[in-house]
Amino acid sequence: MVGSTGKAGFADKIGANTPERQTLVDDVMKQIKAAGLESLRLSFADQHGILRGKTLVISETPSAMQNGCTMTSSLLAKDTSHKTVFAMWEKGGGLGLSQMEGAGDFIMLPDPATFRVLPWATKTGWMLCDIYFCDGSPVPFSSRQLLRNATDELAKRNMQLICGLEVEFHVFKLDDPKLSPADAGAIGLPATAHDVSLLAHGYQYLTEQRADEIEPVSEMLRQTCAALNLPLRSMETEFGPSQFEFTFQPTDALTAADNMILFRSAVKQVCHRNGLHATFMSKPQVENTFASGWHLHQSLVDTRSGKNLFMPTRADETLSQTGLHYVGGLLEHASDSVIFACPTVNAYKRFLPYTLAPDRIVWGRDNKGAMLRIISGMDDPASRIENRVGEPAANPYLYFMSQIWSGLDGIDKQLEPGAPVETPYDCQAERLPANLITACENLNTSKLFRKYLGDQFVDYYLTIKKAEVDRFMQTVTDWEQREYFEIF
Repeated sequence: MVGSTGKAGFADKIGANTPERQTLVDDVMKQIKAAGLESLRLSFADQHGILRGKTLVISETPSAMQNGCTMTSSLLAKDTSHKTVFAMWEKGGGLGLSQMEGAGDFIMLPDPATFRVLPWATKTGWMLCDIYFCDGSPVPFSSRQLLRNATDELAKRNMQLICGLEVEFHVFKLDDPKLSPADAGAIGLPATAHDVSLLAHGYQYLTEQRADEIEPVSEMLRQTCAALNLPLRSMETEFGPSQFEFTFQPTDALTAADNMILFRSAVKQVCHRNGLHATFMSKPQVENTFASGWHLHQSLVDTRSGKNLFMPTRADETLSQTGLHYVGGLLEHASDSVIFACPTVNAYKRFLPYTLAPDRIVWGRDNKGAMLRIISGMDDPASRIENRVGEPAANPYLYFMSQIWSGLDGIDKQLEPGAPVETPYDCQAERLPANLITACENLNTSKLFRKYLGDQFVDYYLTIKKAEVDRFMQTVTDWEQREYFEIF
């Protein structure tokens, strides 16, 4: 009897149990024994980029490696309030898939290359998993697989996307966790938000005084990153109080996405264990804080020569022709792809002029007000595009995937980006979508993403996002109460 650890011989059945994977599995088992681990967390990144999974006793590890671990498919049907938004008890589970009917199980298969020992949890290991239906077919809603599909297309062209992460977030003191039963919320109604206070007050952007004041927290997070082998480069005090920015060394897209998923989860867990609350929400409703963004640095590399394909070779070039066409694709599909970079209602409240956040679909040379900032130099192998549109809560697999397909379309069609702007907030360029409603409409009519993601995934994703929008539109906000309650 296999039980909760999957189906007998599942890795062999789907052809995943290659000699290379088995070598990695053997290495994981050695690490587990050497570290004296007693439990193992298996997690997958859901449609929102949130980790979900199970914890096994360590003796179940060999079984999980070969047989996988079962999970309920209803997890794939939830919005950000944990509400199931598809009719899973109907034929096809509301998604036209027999495997989803009745919230039946799917299988998580651990990726041994992602194994870590969690430095904050007692004798606990962790692995990221890929997800499959029990019949061995891939789950079509796996965002990690969607990114892998895009990187596979790059590989066919002897290209690889290299991503550098620049992530802003807040860490607050946790004053009241709101643990009374009345604050617990319900399905479709998130729990009452924590009461928090600032780690430091005042806007002291990159001052050493402020860096030293918050050093106990940044050092705790640095040590966590080091223990997890995350390629951290810098820890900075960002613009607003209690705001941090961590940057990471460039890696291939899939590794960078895996790193982002682990980093976000680690920061939240470690901070919570130390009486703090970390949030990657773009614009938290905490007075006098500053909005957070996620700036994605990207370049294409020729896998045969190792050459940066964006690097200009003449002094009068901003980017190579390949790089300019890639920029053209990112601009052409910015309105359609923004939902993957900014998937929450909250994200669009960051798009304000003169705030270091973009509000229009433009590119510029080393211009931090532009959506796309080009950082390059003649024969400079670090030449790259910085997309400044994203929010730190975005699912990295979908965000990176959207960049690949948009950029490749620009390359294939030789799209020209036009002239770079010098005054991004005062030009006549098209504005970014003002809200998630418009972003949903743009994705719905996108020929590019319906072509490469398929109607099934696009309609699935839009159903989830529209469910969130509907709940927001039906909620009476503080703004409405103050605006209308007295005057009318």
